[in-house]
Amino acid sequence: MMPHRSEKQKMLAGELYVASDPELQHDMAQCAEWLARYNTGNGSLPERLGAVGENTCIRPPFHCDYGYNIFLGRNVFLNFNCVVLDVVPVRIGDGTQIGPGVQILAADHPRDPELREKMLESGRAVTIGRNVWIGGGAIILPGITIGDDAIIGAGSVVTHDVPSGVTVAGNPARPLHL
Repeated sequence: MMPHRSEKQKMLAGELYVASDPELQHDMAQCAEWLARYNTGNGSLPERLGAVGENTCIRPPFHCDYGYNIFLGRNVFLNFNCVVLDVVPVRIGDGTQIGPGVQILAADHPRDPELREKMLESGRAVTIGRNVWIGGGAIILPGITIGDDAIIGAGSVVTHDVPSGVTVAGNPARPLHL
């Protein structure tokens, strides 16, 4: 018989979970308190995030679900008004630059309407390599991997993995041949 797993354990494993669980609501409330401090200049990144490399900068306002699932390398830059839905790990490599208003969405929902009606959610990790440039307003969907040295055009919706060194743009984002 399998031991009982908490909703938080299910969430972190990328399984279906109930977001209204009291433990998760508590974690979100703590994150909201930290964001309120951070976004007014009274909090620090290492206080809440999973890992923060040296010389990393996130310009407020910044928004996330939990914070502790965000792992940033060295010299990472996120411009104003970025959103990271971090129900599972979101990893951003060294030297990556992210424009204003970018959304990185690791949170996902079932395609089956009966499961959605039960308020179940899940997550799929997002991995962004090193030295990536993501233009303003881009949206990175759940489960995406972006390889080192890739470029994501402003306003793009990234629905598939992006190989290293490739430039993509559009909705859905497609490779550009420059």
